[in-house]
Amino acid sequence: MKNFIPRQIAPLIKAQQSKFPVLAITGPRQSGKTTMLKELFHDYRYISLEDPNTRAFATEDPIAFLNQYDNKVILDEVQLVPELFAYIQSRVDESHIMGQYILSGSQNFHLLNNITQTLAGRVALFKLLPFDFEELKSNNMLGESATAVALKGFYPAIYDRDIDPIVFYSNYIQTYIEKDVTELMNIRDLKVFRTFLGLCAGRAGQLLNVSALANECDISSSTAKAWLSILESSYIIFLLQPYHQNFNKRLVKSPKLYFYDTGLLNFLMGNKTAVDLEENRLKGNIFENMIMAEYQKKNQHQYLHEDYYFWQDSNANEVDLLIKKGQGFSIFEIKATQTVASGLFKQMDRFENLAAPAKVEKTLIYGGSQNEKRTHYNVISWRNLSDPI
Repeated sequence: MKNFIPRQIAPLIKAQQSKFPVLAITGPRQSGKTTMLKELFHDYRYISLEDPNTRAFATEDPIAFLNQYDNKVILDEVQLVPELFAYIQSRVDESHIMGQYILSGSQNFHLLNNITQTLAGRVALFKLLPFDFEELKSNNMLGESATAVALKGFYPAIYDRDIDPIVFYSNYIQTYIEKDVTELMNIRDLKVFRTFLGLCAGRAGQLLNVSALANECDISSSTAKAWLSILESSYIIFLLQPYHQNFNKRLVKSPKLYFYDTGLLNFLMGNKTAVDLEENRLKGNIFENMIMAEYQKKNQHQYLHEDYYFWQDSNANEVDLLIKKGQGFSIFEIKATQTVASGLFKQMDRFENLAAPAKVEKTLIYGGSQNEKRTHYNVISWRNLSDPI
C-alpha cells in the first residue's frame, strides 16, 4: 500500500466511541472499512468472521467466543454469524462499557436486519463508501478531467496498489458481486445476472421501469425486484426517489437508478478509454451519476443525515437533485458541459415558479473548472463541490 488516505468519516466514528456500546460500519466490499478501522482503533483486536475456523467457533459456541473476545474487538463481516447479535446485546447491557464492540459488514440487508432486531438504541451506525472527491483532493489524487476520474472510479485498491481499473472491476464483479449474489439468493445462471447488471448500467440516471428491465432480461418482475434489492444491499446501486409534493402537475412516481461507483458503471457499459466515454451517448448520464454518487458519499462520510430527491412532472420538466430546506428548497441542475449557457438554468427557473412563494436556491453543477456566484444562481465545478462560492 502506497499510503493511508484519511477518511472524512473517521473522526465522526471516533467521536461516538464514548457514547455507544456498539459501533457498526457497513459499506461495499473493498471500500476500505478494514483498513480504516485498524488505523482508527489500533488498540482493538481484529477478528474476521470470513475465516472458516473463526466462524465455526463463533457459530458453535458463541458464549465461549465472546468470553475470549469480550472487549475492544472489531468483528468483521459479523453478519455471517447472526447468532452473535443477541449475545452481544446481553453483554453490552450488562457491562455498560462504551465502545465495547465494533462491527463491520458488507451486506447491508443482513447487518441492518440484525441490528434493528437486537441492537436498536445501542449502536451508532455508519456507512463507508469508496473515496469521495475531498478525500482524493486532500491527497492530490483527484484527476483534472471528469472523464478520467469517472473512468478510474473511486475504490481504494485502485489508488493504493495502482491497479488498472479494467483489471480491478473485472475481478470485483467475479469475486465480490457474484459472491454476494450467490450468498443472498440461489441464482442458477450467473450469465443472466451479468446481463441484468449490464442492463442496469445502461439505465443509470434514468427512471427505473422494472417491468421493461425484466422483459429485456427475460426474467420475471419479481426476480428483477429481488436482484435490484441485492444490488442495493451490496452497495452497487442506489435509487433516488422523486419528490412528491404536488405543484398542480402530475408527477412521476418511479425512482431513478444510479451506481455508487462510476468506474464500475463504465466497465459494465464497455467504456475502457476516455474516447469510449466521450463518444458514449450516455456521457451526460454518467457525469450526472458521478455527481449523485458524490452527494451520497458526502451525506454518509460527513454524517449529514440529508434526504435527497429529484423532481419531475409528466411533461418531463425536472430538476436533477432536490434537498428540502425548511420551507424552501435547494435544487441542482447537473450538466457535463464545460460551457455555461443561459439555457442550462431554465428547468430550475420553471421549478422556482411552480414552488412560489417558497424560497428556492438554484445551483448548476457542470463539467468546467470555475465556481461562480451569480445574481440568481450558484455555478459550481464538479471538482469544487465543497468550496465556498
